[in-house]
Amino acid sequence: MDIRRLQHLVMLADKANYARAAEQLHLSQPALTRSVQAAEEEFAMKLFERGAGEVRPTAAGQFVLERARELVRQSRNLQRDVQLYRDRQMGDTACGFGPFPAQFLLPPLLQQARKAFAAVHVRAIMGNWQQLLQRLKDDEIEFFVAETRELPAGSDCTVRALPAQPGGLYVRSGHPLLQSAQADFTLTQLHAHGLAAVRLPQPVREALCSQLQLRHDKHLLAVECDDVNSLIQLTLHTDTVLAAIEPAVRPWLQGGQLQAVRARQVPAMASSYGVVWQRGRSLSPMAQWLVQQVCELAAQA
Repeated sequence: MDIRRLQHLVMLADKANYARAAEQLHLSQPALTRSVQAAEEEFAMKLFERGAGEVRPTAAGQFVLERARELVRQSRNLQRDVQLYRDRQMGDTACGFGPFPAQFLLPPLLQQARKAFAAVHVRAIMGNWQQLLQRLKDDEIEFFVAETRELPAGSDCTVRALPAQPGGLYVRSGHPLLQSAQADFTLTQLHAHGLAAVRLPQPVREALCSQLQLRHDKHLLAVECDDVNSLIQLTLHTDTVLAAIEPAVRPWLQGGQLQAVRARQVPAMASSYGVVWQRGRSLSPMAQWLVQQVCELAAQA
């Protein structure tokens, strides 16, 4: 049943007059008459009785109108909700963030989302790229932001690359290494104090192991943890050397609690982050906005 035809029936019942109902519907009276007749033919029942200038629903008409009013109301609610959803004034979305993007991109992103679209429910999930890729395939999230250099070739994903962020090695102020007159250190010297990092991409692990002449990468890191705040606290309170991207530790560098250390012959470290979503899958309006904000925040970082 055409919802517009139901609207015509409801308006005619409300106005009890073809001319008044047609005027309210911005239809000609003959067009409204044809619409009502088509409804009566479709239902195979007479819905209205014409009196002296007035139109009254029949018993069958009352039965149909009772249900037609509810459908018309739901149709209006749907139109309203779709408009609100399109304008990002209602709905929900879920997204994922790798450890370092969660550290320096997620806080300002959530703040902006709350200020601009407080009625939308945003769910952010943290994890490494393998975990987030599985959540994406399971339709638990619309997109994720993480390292992309190890994404499988057949992952059937669209990747929007983000600006590379410089990586480095960091120690606490007062660290024994800083008491030395050396301007830089060997990787072996730093490794002796224990390296801490999130799960490193395999090419980075292999390059570091080669430099350190390690036979197994399980000996590379003293601490591997995907919670960046825990790694920062570890570095602030021990002699551990932290491998991280600079934006993630910038507040502690600016505050003087952490300092960068230079290491000779260490492979250049930089992020390879991207925004990832399923190929051929359209993002919701809110997810589109979030992706755009992520790209702008990454460029500013």
